[in-house]
Amino acid sequence: MTHNTFGHLFRVTTWGESHGPAIGAVVDGCPPGLSLTEADIQPYLDARRPGTSKYVTQRKEPDQVKILSGVFEDERTDGPRTTGHPISLMIENTDQRSKDYSEIRDRYRPGHADYTYDAKYGIRDYRGGGRSSARETASRVAAGAVARKILGEDIQIRAGLIQIGEHMVDGENWDWDEIHNNPFWCPDAKMAPIWAEYLDGLRKSGNSVGAILQVEATGVPIGWGSPVYGKLDSEIASALMSINAAKGVEIGAGFASAMATGVENADEMRMGEDGQPKFLSNHSGGILGGISNGDTIVARMAIKPTSSILTPLRSIDKDGHEVDIITKGRHDPCVGIRAAPVMEAMLACVLADAKLRDQGQVG
Repeated sequence: MTHNTFGHLFRVTTWGESHGPAIGAVVDGCPPGLSLTEADIQPYLDARRPGTSKYVTQRKEPDQVKILSGVFEDERTDGPRTTGHPISLMIENTDQRSKDYSEIRDRYRPGHADYTYDAKYGIRDYRGGGRSSARETASRVAAGAVARKILGEDIQIRAGLIQIGEHMVDGENWDWDEIHNNPFWCPDAKMAPIWAEYLDGLRKSGNSVGAILQVEATGVPIGWGSPVYGKLDSEIASALMSINAAKGVEIGAGFASAMATGVENADEMRMGEDGQPKFLSNHSGGILGGISNGDTIVARMAIKPTSSILTPLRSIDKDGHEVDIITKGRHDPCVGIRAAPVMEAMLACVLADAKLRDQGQVG
């Protein structure tokens, strides 16, 4: 299997399978001298880990990260510091229940990667999906914590769930502080209980549903990104589309811009009180011509429904026999609920790479 690495100067390679002994990431290109400990990474993994509410998979994984390389500490370093060498991060798997998947060993879950993995490689790890499992995203979250160290505290990244099924948050009620007050990363306090009731019904019926999330980055300076083929928005879109179950990405106004006029879509400009240019709107999502314009970077991602469900579905087995399939085990009724930390991590990795590339080109 190729293409387990993303990034250019800041490069991340993830490894491991859902039901293997461990998963992890190797981060290459991190500058030396940055303060980095396991405690810097763990809070982001805690936010993503399973079993935190009844609305996500009940797999109980502590997701404790271990830094195996790339960090050094002695009496001269004032704490652990990055060395500039590859940073190897490991997260042990401790709560696998591979027997839950024995009945689908030779059967393909509709909507899942089972069939294409088997068709391409001639072998697949049916235990939780192997590399196709959302378990792999924990490695990305760990790498994203390293990326945030490169970005510094002036750049803030936050994501939230804005739609589950047909139920969308009300923009008038949007409060970023609310995402930590409910199990859904929902910025609308009034929508969270509606989602709870809706998902309770889905869980009991053995079904699942899709979702839309939004991520924002503030404090990104002007000039990151390189036209024509290194556009910042294209790399953000590519990174977000690589997340398990992602089926659509838009930047700024996105597809809504196709229904707007030029006047409506234009981000008009004036000079701010600080003597710097100011945009009067942000339909561009903070990126013009593939280059950051200093405004808030905004992206949204559509997540498809979880393919592993208890409702019987029509499929085939590896021998071509027609079968009905039910997926037992511990699965998310809406996998989008745990996608917010992953979305933040991927944006952090893209921006860290863009920062290093910008410094290399223009200083």
